[in-house]
Amino acid sequence: MFDRTAGRAGPDGTAGSAGEPRPTRRRRRLPLVGLLVLPLLAGLVPLLAAPGTAQAASGCSGRLAKTVGFSTGELRVYKSRAHACAVTVAKKPGKRRTMSVALQARGGRAVSDKGSYTKMAGPVTVNALNRCVRATGAIGRKSVSTGWILC
Repeated sequence: MFDRTAGRAGPDGTAGSAGEPRPTRRRRRLPLVGLLVLPLLAGLVPLLAAPGTAQAASGCSGRLAKTVGFSTGELRVYKSRAHACAVTVAKKPGKRRTMSVALQARGGRAVSDKGSYTKMAGPVTVNALNRCVRATGAIGRKSVSTGWILC
């Protein structure tokens, strides 16, 4: 017949009726699986980021709220809950030229970035919780302004 108690430890710590010690199980560790899974998960994290954020491309966090194009580039304004951010991006990056970007919240001072850049001026950020902002961007002698937006 089949012994149901075989392999089970009794109250005295012995296994079954024969009194033999219970065999110990070796735990198998699979370090190879861990080494393969962690890099895969790390690679998926950037893909699972919230849509609408453009941190890597522009240096600004938040969603793209307004884009104003002009002959030499474009002015981009981003909005998060409490902040507004702006950058001026060249249409044809490469050659150094004078670029600037300025951002002002209504009732506050303008924050600007001006210099000789190859690709983009900025980012500049202002606190804009429940406030309108205006942005200005320039590349060379061409410039553009938004007026009061995000009200």
